[in-house]
Amino acid sequence: MRGLEEAKDCICKAKKIAICGHVNPDGDSIGSLLSLGLGIEKLGKCVYMLSQDALPQKYMFLPGASRLIKKINNPFDLAITVDCSNKEMVGKTFQILKKARNILEIDHHEFRRPFGQIRLIDHRAAAVGEMVYLFLKELKVRVTKEIAENILTSIIVETNLFRLPGVRPLTFQTCAELIKTGVNFSKLAERIYWSKTKESAILSGICLSRCKFLQKGRIVWSIIRKEDFAQIRGKDYDVDAVANEMRSIEGVEIVILFREKNKKLLRVSLRSKGEINIASVAERYNGGGHFDMAGCYIPNSKKKIRELLSLTEGILR
Repeated sequence: MRGLEEAKDCICKAKKIAICGHVNPDGDSIGSLLSLGLGIEKLGKCVYMLSQDALPQKYMFLPGASRLIKKINNPFDLAITVDCSNKEMVGKTFQILKKARNILEIDHHEFRRPFGQIRLIDHRAAAVGEMVYLFLKELKVRVTKEIAENILTSIIVETNLFRLPGVRPLTFQTCAELIKTGVNFSKLAERIYWSKTKESAILSGICLSRCKFLQKGRIVWSIIRKEDFAQIRGKDYDVDAVANEMRSIEGVEIVILFREKNKKLLRVSLRSKGEINIASVAERYNGGGHFDMAGCYIPNSKKKIRELLSLTEGILR
């Protein structure tokens, strides 16, 4: 991991530390945030764990989740972001973190725009949770069952249950060591990966029923509107897994899912297979991510949707 010694040094010197993940938190962000926070506390540090947005219900049981806060009134020495490739992913919380003397970024995205003074980066890591585990070991922190449960959540979600290309031998070695702490792996996987709410199931069906195909089926795209969420009282995170479901369609190489945030803004989730660099599309709209998994925001208009679709078709030609 690049920046390891500098990251260790700033942790050791700090007394009060604020940690946050990204907006619209997923399992990697949440698991990394909670495991790092609980781990650093064992060094005798005062730790604040921040989340701008509410956690999806299925993650509320995780150890430390009840301690998440939105704001800090007390001063702190060091700010840490996990799983954030740019400051926009930090959201409104960035204004709070700027008050610290230094910001430490812990991240594994391949395409990123640095914003902190100190960076701990590993593009090869299957999940940020994998990085957190190795970092805590370097800090001589004993990884408890509670910490392990959060790290495993990060890895399970980010690797799509070990089905994505980023999985490496170290990923399985890490999981094996974490399970030794007493975590019930099958129960955890069932709870955070295999189960879904009724709202999620219905919204997934709506998205899949609207699928449209381009380039002879090599590209699939769909859209979910605010009124769809409103009709069944669903949340934005209820469709987090849909892009991966669309990716499983035979012949599909690129997935594009538009989510209407409001009348002016669309959230875009992008997926790809093989050697297709889908992050190059996200970067055109100040987004980012991984080679095969990225995201961005675009203005909510038919013109901008057509523009992004055309741009995506261009990378297949």
